[in-house]
Amino acid sequence: MLKVLIPTMMLIPFTWLTPMKLLWPTALAQSMAIAILSLSWIYTPTPSVSTALNGTMALDTLSMPLMMLTCWLLPLMILASQNHISAEPVNRQRMYITLLTSLQVFLILAFSATEFLFFYIMFEATLIPTLIIITRWGNQTERLNAGTYFLFYTLAGSLPLLVSLLFLENSNGTLSLMTLQFTPATPMTAMADNLWWAGCLLAFLVKMPLYGMHLWLPKAHVEAPIAGSMVLAAVLLKLGGYGMMRIMTMLEPLTKQLSYPFIILALWGVIMTGSICLRQTDLKSLIAYSSVSHMGLVAGGILIQTPWGFTGALVLMIAHGLTSSALFCLANTNYERMHTRTMILARGLQMALPLMTTWWFLASLANLALPPLPNLMGELMILSSLVNWSWWTIFLTGGGTLITAGYSLYMFLMTQRGPTPSHMISLTPSYTREHLLLTLHLLPLLMLIAKPELIWGCTY
Repeated sequence: MLKVLIPTMMLIPFTWLTPMKLLWPTALAQSMAIAILSLSWIYTPTPSVSTALNGTMALDTLSMPLMMLTCWLLPLMILASQNHISAEPVNRQRMYITLLTSLQVFLILAFSATEFLFFYIMFEATLIPTLIIITRWGNQTERLNAGTYFLFYTLAGSLPLLVSLLFLENSNGTLSLMTLQFTPATPMTAMADNLWWAGCLLAFLVKMPLYGMHLWLPKAHVEAPIAGSMVLAAVLLKLGGYGMMRIMTMLEPLTKQLSYPFIILALWGVIMTGSICLRQTDLKSLIAYSSVSHMGLVAGGILIQTPWGFTGALVLMIAHGLTSSALFCLANTNYERMHTRTMILARGLQMALPLMTTWWFLASLANLALPPLPNLMGELMILSSLVNWSWWTIFLTGGGTLITAGYSLYMFLMTQRGPTPSHMISLTPSYTREHLLLTLHLLPLLMLIAKPELIWGCTY
């Protein structure tokens, strides 16, 4: 793990010492080398046990795919941001790369933490660089409002988690993931125990986000620059799912009684946010709401607490991370040319940029979970476990799947098909940089078809 963590931390001083002319190539080369180094975790022989670095950090089959996704995303964020950040003063460019790198450091530490309090600190530390990226490099004046929503929603959910963790430390004497599962469960009968259960899960449900606690996400996505949208959709939402999976081991007696309303709310959110997607005019807002819809399925799969539900949730998190990040990159390529996110003003691009249409088509198909992509594998495993729990859920999950297909095709047709508007007279052609960026997003997704066991792990 140190072979990835130390080079990532070294990227920060290198960013400030590198000459201006070599800043972006050096940052890209070093972050790509770190991403390739992280692929060596695939060969770590950990079928069921953790590979411990020390008492507070370890790597297992649940955290490994998410850490690899985090490392893989940094070079892609640098590649995507290069065009619109390179016009800024040099110190701002350096600060931008530094914030992205520090975010990766915090995420690696969060995913590898074996102490719950250490995980909580890193979970909260990711707020700081993300907030600065949204409020400083966002596109519109609404970015301060979006930053406020993001900060206060997340903090309001996180404070009950801190109180719950301190209560657990007081009653059990430890917060280590290694030993908590072996400590005898305390009898949970009082109303205060139910509140403790809700406090433990609330921060993660806000972060995912669960429908009803999701209002910060579309605002943050729409106002954030491209790298902010990518890391938010691909990794930060997964931090909520990962935290839920970790904390479920100690909430066992209560979850069977208390999880029903949350499962129904998550599945109802799939239908509702899908329906909201069908009437969106803003492209980034549509992709943001589709993230809420997919993460609702993930929340349902985790709360069911079956091996299939857990595995499906992990597979869908990885697949959705790559797909939604690719969609935000495509939306950004449109925005850089037409300076609008309104789909009705930027349609008919198939004639102008035919190769980009191919990428749009592949990303839209991945978003609607076309077989044999990992997106479908994750959704099918979650759907199977939900129907096994209660066959009534087939109406909600089936409706959600149909609506997902509907808005994915609507997004593709609105942006690519139809007559090209007369105001689009001089569009710059697509760059090799953009094609490389989308290849690095969708190639891992296609390669996972051949070897999906890399990301389903031993998660229960």
